[in-house]
Amino acid sequence: MKWAFAGAISALAAGAMAADGGGHRAWADAWSASPDTTGPVLDAQTVRQVVRTSVGGSELRVRLSNLFGSVPVTLGPVHVAQSAGAADTVPGSDHVLLFGGKPTVTIAKGESALSDPLTMDLKPLQQLAVSIYVPADAHDHPATIHNAGLATAYITEHGDATAAVRFLREETSGSRFYLTDVEVAGPAPRHTLVAFGDSITDGVGSKQDANERWPDYLAARLQADPRLSSIAVADAGIGGNRILHDNYGPSALARFERDALDKPGVSWVVLLEGINDIGGSGYAWDAKDKIGAQQLIDGMKTLIARAHARHVKIYGATLTPYGGSGWPYHSAAGEKMREQVNAWIRSSGAFDGVVDFDKAVRDPAAPKKMLAAYDSGDHLHPNSAGYRAMAAMVDLKLFAGNP
Repeated sequence: MKWAFAGAISALAAGAMAADGGGHRAWADAWSASPDTTGPVLDAQTVRQVVRTSVGGSELRVRLSNLFGSVPVTLGPVHVAQSAGAADTVPGSDHVLLFGGKPTVTIAKGESALSDPLTMDLKPLQQLAVSIYVPADAHDHPATIHNAGLATAYITEHGDATAAVRFLREETSGSRFYLTDVEVAGPAPRHTLVAFGDSITDGVGSKQDANERWPDYLAARLQADPRLSSIAVADAGIGGNRILHDNYGPSALARFERDALDKPGVSWVVLLEGINDIGGSGYAWDAKDKIGAQQLIDGMKTLIARAHARHVKIYGATLTPYGGSGWPYHSAAGEKMREQVNAWIRSSGAFDGVVDFDKAVRDPAAPKKMLAAYDSGDHLHPNSAGYRAMAAMVDLKLFAGNP
């Protein structure tokens, strides 16, 4: 989506336990931002990014990505600390992350790197500051980013400030740089729920630096129930993303394994995607982008089959209203397609369950449109209240028991 566009209770079998080093840990993906494009060049600069972990634990590790890099990139030192708000950290909470026992890591073009496990007491819904130094040898090589971070990244003009408690606020960005995952582990089993979609899952329309995306609200609901507090939520939304074709970021079909099924501890996926395939069909110049409802349904069937092959449950979310978002993105033909796809999601039985986000945010008096109280203003993306309503629509019983 361009910005006017949409953009477990019981323990599992031992197979759900991830081996690492000398012991066995139940790793889960407590925070995620899917890489979707290249961004600015960082040259001998530090970037500090604040994330909120959806589940607690006693160990963490982070994943850094060079997915869109044109050459290998060296990163480090990398530090993690408790956030004190904005760019600052809590004194005495800073830790150095290592990669294969070293403070720096070189990541090949198109690859990612996972840090060594770090012992650190993490509370659920805790704010962490992850600081990455990008040495001068990254000069002229754009960073791999997640474009719509809905969070402020703080960047120094020059130098390694990864250990700084008071971080100089010299430059800022709304994107995520290199950092794609924060994984946590502990003695008890943990499981991951992946929210997979486009800019509506990415939280476009919600407040900056407020963690008010629907996956954020859902994570808070899970933490409020002691029986479900072992479930982490990973947000795999990309603004502009489509199921069938690359557009903003790789298509859902191209990235589903990396951004969903390969997440540690993944047990469930909530799929909310397709509105950009529909809207993009309205203004498409290329014949391949002119799609029908059956093509979109077939794409969803492919994702369902891939999830089931990995023994992961997948829940289908109905596509939310977008009436008034502007022609040709919204059209009578596109609206008919949305309703056809939603009818299939609700009635086909192809998914393991249904989350009716359309019902959560539509205007009962004008169901082709979003309720005004939930509309961010572009008639496509919900606001924070809309995202809260979407999260409230999710039946937590979908995540009770073994997946």
